[in-house]
Amino acid sequence: MRFVIKLLVSVCVIVFCTQIGRKLPTLAGLIAVMPLTGLIVLIWLALDNPGRFDLMTDYTKGALWGIVPTVLFFLVAFICFRKHLSLWLVLCAGFAVWFVAAFIHQWLLKK
Repeated sequence: MRFVIKLLVSVCVIVFCTQIGRKLPTLAGLIAVMPLTGLIVLIWLALDNPGRFDLMTDYTKGALWGIVPTVLFFLVAFICFRKHLSLWLVLCAGFAVWFVAAFIHQWLLKK
């Protein structure tokens, strides 16, 4: 039952952002990247693993440094969209950069 609740909350956030994005795309972008998702994950991790501060610390460290690959994804997407490239090309370029940055992210955090 807890999984279904998590799934429903996640879907609601995505649908909410999509609906707002039709009228106010910059607000939808802000909502999509706000700490709401991180907050939800922190609450679920805490409820599923009470007292595991090491888990919470590792998650927040990963999220903090994970901002860099995400910023790079959106920077590449922004540049590509400004050049009027197709959605699929933008997504491929953005995720390629994100994937490399995420690999470096994981490699650095394991050191």
